[in-house]
Amino acid sequence: MFEYNPDKHYPKETESRAVIRFQDCDPLQHLNNAKYFDYYFNAREDQVPKLYGVEMYDLIKKYQAAWVVYNHNISYVRPAMVGEWVRIKSRILWHNENTVLIEYYMTDDSHKELKNVLWSTLKYVGLKDGKVKDHAGEINDFLKATTDDFDISKHSIAERVKQLKAKLKEG
Repeated sequence: MFEYNPDKHYPKETESRAVIRFQDCDPLQHLNNAKYFDYYFNAREDQVPKLYGVEMYDLIKKYQAAWVVYNHNISYVRPAMVGEWVRIKSRILWHNENTVLIEYYMTDDSHKELKNVLWSTLKYVGLKDGKVKDHAGEINDFLKATTDDFDISKHSIAERVKQLKAKLKEG
């Protein structure tokens, strides 16, 4: 379970390295559009326990609630190609009492070229009744410790793509 330590630094961003597999590509050797989701979700599932000591399933059991996808917003910038090594990054960009926005993005292995950006909005719902409920206890601590201070009301995903491209260009 997550135990917030005010003296500890919690990284805001996770990062994984992956190779684009042949079976995940289309005839043009580009990563299939739907497969980006698999790469993103698998990378985050691998990294969150390592970085934060949190097993999401434990939190789901304890609070009898889970996040469900409410919306996806995805921008395909440059194709990821078969056999290419990529970097997959994710972060909780924003949250409120019952919603989180997770940002995922993919770059080439050298962090110079942006491939894709995904914003996934999730609602927190009870397992028994399926109704939206507020984050509680350790979940609030986890969100406060790991969420970026990003004002989502002032940005679109298109603007975010430009920001990430500029950040990568700066190195």
